[in-house]
Amino acid sequence: MSDISRRRSLRFFFLFISIFLQFLSGFSDDSNSQKDKKPSSGSRKGSTIFIICIGLAAVVGLSSYLFKLWQKKKREEQHARLLKLFEEDDELELELGLSD
Repeated sequence: MSDISRRRSLRFFFLFISIFLQFLSGFSDDSNSQKDKKPSSGSRKGSTIFIICIGLAAVVGLSSYLFKLWQKKKREEQHARLLKLFEEDDELELELGLSD
């Protein structure tokens, strides 16, 4: 992985962590009077939305990682084909006696 892509992934990671901490601080309940009360439907919706967002972020991250891995593999295959092509040309030149 190149240095630039590492920096980008670190920036994305820190951005994700900061957003996560914002959500986490919003879900904390500091009041003692609400300990006996049932959670409202609004907090259930908020936590459900948060879990869905985390799942979507994980899917997007995994998809982008797999796409980059696929690109790298494809690039290596093309490079190997190119090297093989030039190796075959050298052998052909030797067989025809064209090389010096």
